Amino acid sequence: METYDVIIIGGGPAGLAGALTLTRARRRVLVVDDGTPRNAAAGHVHNYLTRDGTPPAELLAIGRAEVAGYGGEFLAGTATAAKPSTAGFTVTLDDGRVLGARRLLVTTGLTDELPDVPGLAGRLGDDVLHCPYCHGWEVRDRAIGIIATNPMVAHQALLWRQWTADLVVVLNGQPAPGPEEAAQLKARGVRVIDDRVTLLDSDRTAHLAGGTTLTRDAWVAATRMAARDGLLADLGAEIEPVKMGDHVIGTAVKADPNGATTVPGVWVAGNISDLRAQVIVSAAEGLTAGAMINADLAMEDARLATG
Repeated sequence: METYDVIIIGGGPAGLAGALTLTRARRRVLVVDDGTPRNAAAGHVHNYLTRDGTPPAELLAIGRAEVAGYGGEFLAGTATAAKPSTAGFTVTLDDGRVLGARRLLVTTGLTDELPDVPGLAGRLGDDVLHCPYCHGWEVRDRAIGIIATNPMVAHQALLWRQWTADLVVVLNGQPAPGPEEAAQLKARGVRVIDDRVTLLDSDRTAHLAGGTTLTRDAWVAATRMAARDGLLADLGAEIEPVKMGDHVIGTAVKADPNGATTVPGVWVAGNISDLRAQVIVSAAEGLTAGAMINADLAMEDARLATG
């Protein structure tokens, strides 16, 4: 069985940054990537200093080339299982191959769960947006509609108000804002409609249950973010709910500030453990985890050398 110092599962910015750190530390590294990045539908990466506006696929291609330049290896596929072994771990791939690793770094990210509104699926990152810091500048001063998906919609709307004065919230079954929030929204010129969206057309027209329609230049819908934690859950890693205020916004793998999980020998980085991390933050977390894994391996190498 072929064995690596580290197998990294997930080839996004977090995984590639970890791989770059580890290959520069002269570790043998394999990156297993299933080719389904969270931001595939987005046209550009933003808030990444020196790379702002870079298409996501281009950023990944640059990262892969850098890692390969230091001897990192890549495998296109899906890791279907990971189990402890005497040397560390075994990783089973979807083609049946089994590989060994002394340590694991899992950077599989998260899944964005949208509300069950016909027409929303497949449009996130295009004309259905979720993050003002990722997309706000691109839709500045345009007509924006927010489909409420949780009780935090007033806070969400007041954030988006920074980018446009033409803002409408459709409550979509969520509670109406309280008196203080309602006063704030009114003062900021945000209109609130107590109705449900039954369909979002391809021309960005929302059909409401009350019989009216509303066309906007772009729509906003906050997602519930669920860590892609299947491998780690099977290993016994602790998964925890993530809250904003009193509202659960998703689930994440529990890890310390360096990315170490509750399973010895397994680290995480990026959105799998930090739901709100943007691309540059995910890359930084990958670097940190990679450095900590190398330090852990260095101590093990010393123990093995001294018997």
